[in-house]
Amino acid sequence: MYNPLRNTRIEFHILQSFPVTCLNRDDVGAPKTAMVGGSTRARVSSQCWKRQVRLEMHELGVRHGSRTKHISRLIADACMAKGATPERAKACGDKFEQVFIKKKEEKKSKKGKEYQDAEMVEGETDAAAEKSDTLLFLSPKEVNIVAEAFLAKGFEPELVITQKDAKKQAKEVAGLIGDINVAVDALDIALFGRMVAQASELNVEAASSFAHAISTHKVSNEVEFFTALDDLQDDPGAAHMGSLEFNSATYYRYISLDLGQLYQTLAGQNLPESVAVFTKALFIAVPAARQTTLSGASPWEFAKILVRNGQRLQAPFETAVKAEEGGFLRPSISHLQTYLSKKEKLCGSLFGKIAEYNFGEDENFSIDDLVTALQKHAKISAHA
Repeated sequence: MYNPLRNTRIEFHILQSFPVTCLNRDDVGAPKTAMVGGSTRARVSSQCWKRQVRLEMHELGVRHGSRTKHISRLIADACMAKGATPERAKACGDKFEQVFIKKKEEKKSKKGKEYQDAEMVEGETDAAAEKSDTLLFLSPKEVNIVAEAFLAKGFEPELVITQKDAKKQAKEVAGLIGDINVAVDALDIALFGRMVAQASELNVEAASSFAHAISTHKVSNEVEFFTALDDLQDDPGAAHMGSLEFNSATYYRYISLDLGQLYQTLAGQNLPESVAVFTKALFIAVPAARQTTLSGASPWEFAKILVRNGQRLQAPFETAVKAEEGGFLRPSISHLQTYLSKKEKLCGSLFGKIAEYNFGEDENFSIDDLVTALQKHAKISAHA
């Protein structure tokens, strides 16, 4: 298939300042950090921000997939919608699920007694505990294709998935779903990708790439000590005491959207609309950690958006910026602008710049204007 957008990317270089927050916690509940250029920086993982972008896309009404280990329920519901009895629907769902979601093997103690997996927690059911931690990402159209296949065979699962070997079963299902460029109608799968270890034919290359957000400056986490009072107690003093860590930072975020890959996965359909939804979700999304106690509701302060051909380019901020009058934002903007300008000169023709937009300084250039501008690039390129 001819791809008019091959190697064309939209790159978002975003600066976003947050006051007292804990946007992304580590295993002990502290804000995540990283060592960059010899100094400690605040960090928000790419996975954290990606999930929030995906959830915001759902709110914007985009057609999205389901990423879950409860595949049986997903397929069963689709089968029942097509007339299957609950029993037949569950059988079909279970048959499909066991191809991809394996049960954990039971372990045995030295005495030969079987015991449950160490990851099982109190109150968890045996059924939940024995499933693996594999998640399968399916689009609505793929779920419908599978349900239609079961319907065609009278909801007899053994007539649809006929192979006995697990690998052959996965290949059989992949053949059933067919061309993923036709079957995948979920924008989040196209943007964030999918890996299916059992059937590589179902793999989808991600069109977007997210770097971990890092602070442009040195950061030291601080500790908040708090108490809670009992409304009904007679004695003075706190009924509960605790502590949590927080920080404040100006973050640099880098996100690349490969229009060529998006064109390929979506078979060239609805690209301008997809770019619009992704950009809006990127603008709205904020990590959800501790939002009730350490509200972080800060929008983009500045963003440079480049439309380019060729290799991706990310600013490392290896040298931590120093605060000037007004804080870290102004020197961070200056550093980013200078760095990208220098790299453009050094890369010469290989920089491949098609267009450039600055957001945040001109109050007459809103996020709607940016979305419209980026959509035009997709439209022009797609019809070139």
